Amino acid sequence: MNDQIFEAVVTTVAPGGKPHVAPMGIRYQEGGILLMPFKPSTTHDNIVATGHAVLNIVCDTRVFAGCVTGRKLWPTLPAERIEGVRLAAALRHVELELAEQRDDVQRPVLRMVAVHEATHAPFAGFNRAQAAVIEGAVLVSRLHMLPPEKVETEMTYLQIAIDKTAGPEEREAWEWLRAAVAQHRAATARERTS
Repeated sequence: MNDQIFEAVVTTVAPGGKPHVAPMGIRYQEGGILLMPFKPSTTHDNIVATGHAVLNIVCDTRVFAGCVTGRKLWPTLPAERIEGVRLAAALRHVELELAEQRDDVQRPVLRMVAVHEATHAPFAGFNRAQAAVIEGAVLVSRLHMLPPEKVETEMTYLQIAIDKTAGPEEREAWEWLRAAVAQHRAATARERTS
């Protein structure tokens, strides 16, 4: 699959009602929205168990950075037509129902269809720092798969956008990401010396 991917935040709930927030690249395709969560994944398990999810369009990039650095508790509101929640910070949300599931050992494909959507605030667009935080969050989510040199090179390049265009929220999110990279680097160094 080599389609255009859009970064969003997916909220799901477990059968007992516990909410889960996860950034995810999504595809608009086949008359619906394709989600391809890695296995194992709480997002995958919740969608398969409940048949629902909510797609959240947010510009507060702290949500992206926070979720990949262990800060997964974000204010939510009840969904309107499905059992689920949406992010309180969502500019727009789309309530989704599972229409088709194609299993895969690593990345199953879940085709979701919209059952309700609402806009809560206008989207002014991303500044370069927000885009850098999102790219940094993707890097941090893959630290275990990427060579350290690539991570260092990418983070150094993204720092330019942070330095030039970041506001307080983006700076906070960026520091979370930098700390996660440093922790990973230190843990890797300890493993090599033990």
